[in-house]
Amino acid sequence: MKIGDTVEDFELPGTNGAFRLSAAADKIVVLYFYPKDDTPGCTIEGKDFSTLLDDFNAADALVYGISKDGIRSHEKFRAKFNYAHHLLADEAAVLCERFGVIGEKSMFGKKYLGIVRGTFIIDGGGKLTHEWRDIKDVTGHAADVLKAVRKISQTTRRKK
Repeated sequence: MKIGDTVEDFELPGTNGAFRLSAAADKIVVLYFYPKDDTPGCTIEGKDFSTLLDDFNAADALVYGISKDGIRSHEKFRAKFNYAHHLLADEAAVLCERFGVIGEKSMFGKKYLGIVRGTFIIDGGGKLTHEWRDIKDVTGHAADVLKAVRKISQTTRRKK
C-alpha cells in the first residue's frame, strides 16, 4: 500500500461494534497501529489521540487505534485510560499485513514479529493520503497527524 492507493474495504470488530471502512464514506479516517495494549508508548499515543479527538471530529475525521489484541483487552485498556476514541481488534493481523506494519522486533535479545508503530490517513474518497511508518517517538505525533487531517479537511470543504 502506498500514498494515492485506494484502500480496499475492510471490517474489524471494535470497542463500539464492528467498523467497516465503506460505512465511513465522506469521512477522513485515521488508523494508528500500535504494538500492544497497556504498554508505555502505546498508552501515551492513545492518550494524545484521545485528547485531540474533538479537534479530529471538527475536521470531519474518525480516529481508530489498531493492534492484534482482542476486544476484551481493548475494552479494559480504553476504560483504564478513559480514551474518547475507539480501538479495533486485528487479531489475525490481516489489516496489519495489508498496511505493512508487521516487522521484526527485538526484546531482551530475542527477535520476533510484531506490529511496528504506524499511522495512516484515508481521505473521504477512500484514498491513502498520508503515512507515518516505524514511529520511534510518539511525542507530538497525534498533533502532527491532526495538522495533516486539517489540511485534507480544508481542501475537501473548498471543493464542496
